[in-house]
Amino acid sequence: MNYDYLVVGAGFFGAVFAYEANRRGKRCLVVDKRPHIGGNCYTETVEEIHVHKYGAHIFHTSDREIWDFVNRFASFNNYINSPIANYKGEIYNLPFNMNTFSKLWGIATPAEARAKIDTQRGDAPANPTNLEEQALSLVGRDIYEKLVKGYTEKQWGCDCTDLPAFIIQRLPVRFTYDNNYFNDRFQGIPEGGYTPIFDQLLAGIDLRLNCDYLAHREELRPLAERMIYTGPIDQYFGYRFGPLQFRSLRFDTQVLEESNFQGNAVVNYTDRETPFTRIIEHKHFAFGTQPKTVVTREYPADWQIGAEPYYTVNDAPNNALYQQYAALAAQDPSVIFGGRLGEYKYYDMDKVIASSLKLILQELD
Repeated sequence: MNYDYLVVGAGFFGAVFAYEANRRGKRCLVVDKRPHIGGNCYTETVEEIHVHKYGAHIFHTSDREIWDFVNRFASFNNYINSPIANYKGEIYNLPFNMNTFSKLWGIATPAEARAKIDTQRGDAPANPTNLEEQALSLVGRDIYEKLVKGYTEKQWGCDCTDLPAFIIQRLPVRFTYDNNYFNDRFQGIPEGGYTPIFDQLLAGIDLRLNCDYLAHREELRPLAERMIYTGPIDQYFGYRFGPLQFRSLRFDTQVLEESNFQGNAVVNYTDRETPFTRIIEHKHFAFGTQPKTVVTREYPADWQIGAEPYYTVNDAPNNALYQQYAALAAQDPSVIFGGRLGEYKYYDMDKVIASSLKLILQELD
């Protein structure tokens, strides 16, 4: 065998594992079906602007170890994620905070905001059984109708009454004038974009791009004793028990002959009629002053086999199906499934890195 590890996928999970294994003297081959490294975090330069090709990626963590780790490979700017919502031309701050409540109701104090929400909860059940009931119990009717319902139904492709309550159980609601979306201690965007981080992680490691492992598994699998697989676990097993469900996305990116299109990096469109969920203006992630700008409209899409999977649908039936695949995977300890698709769970970037570093300690330390 030529390698100690075959790593399928050059996103954060695979790249961090390969980097750390290489540091420990292990030979790795990394393959990825895309023509570039970085997975969904990949950034490309257009008109001197770092464009987040697969949607906005804002790095945030409260884990000092993970923050120190990523800062080995990039300097991070002081970008703070403060998206805004556009509801039929009305502009509101996100996450839901005193600025939102003041604009919506003309109130000024936390006590007034709490009283308004309490009034608007109406007869929302104490134990919500779907997303609509959960939202009404958290934020009341006005915020639900203007800022939750339409956006959520577009994103998930179904009515809020048909979605599980847990999706928004952690919905940020603040009674302070604070537009910082995240509560994490550390936050920012790498100053050169994300791709240079992956260039450093994979420096000196054998890499094959435009290489679909499943199409070449008979050739590739014998090259290494062990394999780290970050693709969809159900696809790896030929959808033996049926496909896991995802939501997909479509991106429409344009270069505009103006310096500032919307004044913010992320604007969510929360009405049901607008077909896209948000517009990203990439230059604002880096406080850019370029004469042109690049914007991306993000359209939710139904997922089917062959489409790109973005969001896991972690309801009870899909989680039960995943457990069948996990049990099957456990029968071959030479293959380790990791990351969002391999483990069928939503992961922020810092959690992906932490999971990969944990695996390194289990494997090699």
